[in-house]
Amino acid sequence: MAEPGKEKRFWNCAFAISGIMITLVIYGVLQEKIMRVPYGKNKELFRYSLFLVFCNRITTCAVSAGALLASKKALDPVAPIYNYVAVSISNILTTTCQYEALKYVSFPVQTLAKCAKMIPVMVWGTLIMQKRYYGKDYLLAVLVTLGCSLFILYPASTDISPYNSGRESTVWGVFLMMGYLGFDGFTSTFQDKLFKGYDMEIHNQIFYTTLCSCILSFTGLIIQGHLLLAIDFVFRHQDCLFDIALLSTVATASQFFISYTIRTFGALTFATIMTTRQLVSILLSCVWFGHPLSWEQIIGAVIVFGSLYTKSFLRTTPQKLTSTSPINGGEATLSNGRS
Repeated sequence: MAEPGKEKRFWNCAFAISGIMITLVIYGVLQEKIMRVPYGKNKELFRYSLFLVFCNRITTCAVSAGALLASKKALDPVAPIYNYVAVSISNILTTTCQYEALKYVSFPVQTLAKCAKMIPVMVWGTLIMQKRYYGKDYLLAVLVTLGCSLFILYPASTDISPYNSGRESTVWGVFLMMGYLGFDGFTSTFQDKLFKGYDMEIHNQIFYTTLCSCILSFTGLIIQGHLLLAIDFVFRHQDCLFDIALLSTVATASQFFISYTIRTFGALTFATIMTTRQLVSILLSCVWFGHPLSWEQIIGAVIVFGSLYTKSFLRTTPQKLTSTSPINGGEATLSNGRS
């Protein structure tokens, strides 16, 4: 008969794994559906990436404010406002690049490319935090980048789905993903600097950063003239409105499960769960949206996930997962769609 402590830990682990897998897999599928699948009888495509950013941020901002009030913690900013603004701008650019990239590359390509975020995280960590990395970290980064390159450069020639409308442009999609990786690396590294420099709690940073993001994304929508167009689109297509609401909900919920997993089980379990989640998301997208894989892409995926799993299982020293850890590249910080 299992000991009570072990049984409780088993159910806690199952809760963490199922929470992360369900929320982030749904999040990934919804991203691709919203940005690539036409809505309505006239087959209209949703083109307003910044509107998704605004919806995600306002949901997360409300939840983080509620958490601060419930815990009776001060709402006053801990750091100068311009620090929150810097994170917010980089965060918005990260998410916008991610959503825009889905117009030009498939979700499997985008998801695997995110694994290459270790290199920009290491670069920013060296420049901003004066961090030092070991040879094995650089080797892992090179292997993962090699696998990602194979996956991106050798797509299946038959990768044609009913959702593609001549919008595929791998070169532009790669540039957008490079922008995503660069901005995301800066975001997570600068967040880590704020946490350490100002002894800042996570809800305080999330609240002020997402509040700034709400203001900036709303302003951007007004300047672009996309706000009313986006609102008109979602009211004409109620299923799109539901998809966006669900996207924002699961994006916010995933942060709870991520924080819970890191606090309860540490870096090793979290990194393994996230690697598995990415693999499941790619396979699900290939089946759901009809993306065939070339043999070069299969080799690339094996290199990437093999390297990440090897890194996880060879890690024997328990440690807390920081936002600039090369193995996760900032997954545990702000919900910016990096998942």
